Amino acid sequence: MNQIAPPPNFELVPETAPFSDEQRSWLNGFFAGLVSLDNGVTPLSAEQGAAFMTSSDADDGEAPWHDQTIPINERMKLAEGRPLRRRMMAAMAQQDCGQCGYNCSDYSDVIANKKETRLNLCVPGGKETARMIKTLYAEIENSSLAPTTPTPPPSEALSAPIAEPGRSRDNPVEAVFVSRRLLNKEGSEKQTWHIEFDLSGPGLDYVVGDSFGIFARNDLGLVDQIIALLGALPTMEINGKTLREVLHQDVSLAPAPDKLFELLSFISGGALREKATALARGDDPDGDAANLDVMATLQKFSSVRPHPEAFVEALEPLQPRLYSISSSHIATPGRLSLTVDTVRYVIGKRKRSGVASTYLAERIAPGDRLMVYVQKAHGFGLPADANTPIIMIGPGTGIAPFRAFLHDRQASKAPGRNWLFFGHQRSNYDFFYADELNAMKAAGHLTRLSLAWSRDTGEKFYVQDRMREVGRDVWAWLAEGAHVYVCGDAKRMAKDVERALVDIVGQHGARSIDEAVSFVADLKKKGRYQQDVY
Repeated sequence: MNQIAPPPNFELVPETAPFSDEQRSWLNGFFAGLVSLDNGVTPLSAEQGAAFMTSSDADDGEAPWHDQTIPINERMKLAEGRPLRRRMMAAMAQQDCGQCGYNCSDYSDVIANKKETRLNLCVPGGKETARMIKTLYAEIENSSLAPTTPTPPPSEALSAPIAEPGRSRDNPVEAVFVSRRLLNKEGSEKQTWHIEFDLSGPGLDYVVGDSFGIFARNDLGLVDQIIALLGALPTMEINGKTLREVLHQDVSLAPAPDKLFELLSFISGGALREKATALARGDDPDGDAANLDVMATLQKFSSVRPHPEAFVEALEPLQPRLYSISSSHIATPGRLSLTVDTVRYVIGKRKRSGVASTYLAERIAPGDRLMVYVQKAHGFGLPADANTPIIMIGPGTGIAPFRAFLHDRQASKAPGRNWLFFGHQRSNYDFFYADELNAMKAAGHLTRLSLAWSRDTGEKFYVQDRMREVGRDVWAWLAEGAHVYVCGDAKRMAKDVERALVDIVGQHGARSIDEAVSFVADLKKKGRYQQDVY
């Protein structure tokens, strides 16, 4: 039978399919070019078309949004027109930190394929990510996207059995809190702690570059204030625990979730209902949405008292927190350390604090036990060849993994050269691990130590400024095969450091800006430029 082309306006994917005009047009063109059509062709149903868009066949495999420094709105623009699972990936925080139990790509895959129903596990992404995932997931629910066609086989990470004890958030083990030591000297504007744990009980080990998951608990003072606002008894039983225990151990009291606003909208009226409804949508009717944690929300809606059981149901689970490990298992087997900034701030007249950082700084005592796990690093670790020189850039608590790198290389007698860029506010108060680093430098293990202090003089000076100052030497190390590592703030520091490196390559490597950008991009592809940023 002779085959003929479809009519010019023939639609394989109907207008009822859950796609934008651009997506539908792309799909129609794709299918028209993929198959030879005859007059008996049946158009795809909305479900069939949607199922296709969740599969990997409609995707080129690239993820230009997979960059921790790109804001979510820009990442979503980059993902426009991509399959649903790829748009979900763009909504993630792009850190591949493993805090959700997956990497960003795998977490999006299991949600899109309905193998994971927890949509709020991306802690670094916060409410922006949670809202976007919820919106995208609605496309599955509204279009019955439970795939009617075979879905791609899951990756090894998705099909793997439950991780062994202490290797995932879903299977933590018990460790012992050993000690804390203040790293700042008196006069510092910061409070940073060196925290030690004993892992000999569970026999847990780790590799430098890995992260450590902590299951913290809420401040009981905050818990009691919330119970008072509810007008409830702390001993009220909820799911086999007292209300006080549930609020202390199980639920997040940080940013108020949309479900709490939805609950308040159901049980309030008039203007309060309108405000709660708007907040649940992500709007900001009074310009205070960014400051509304659970307690502030109860204060804002003080005339509305939800039932404690419904209130708890509306809250998010208390998520574990991940920290970069600042010790080496080779150097100190059975022990693990963290370098933790205590988070404290004031909004209005109320003092607020970070859950995990203050838990470690003041609410846990030596000898106490807590639930923990080791999160394997994704693409952040020492080079396989111990001879390879490394350049480490870690201001503030970003020094954590590099302290681990240095101790590991020292213990293993790795011959490769080591160069550390460290910076903070003031040299007299904020030079973390100064004695250790100076001793390593004196012994020749730390080949170079370049320091930058932002508040020592009237002009602020950062690690990226120090990099430019010694740019010729940085380029010489790169030309000799050095690997570059960056740890710290993703929004500003990481961008500024990468920009400085591009400038150094351009100036001292005699390259144009475009060539320098390509050079740094190639370092990333080859694993010679690695970031642990947040």
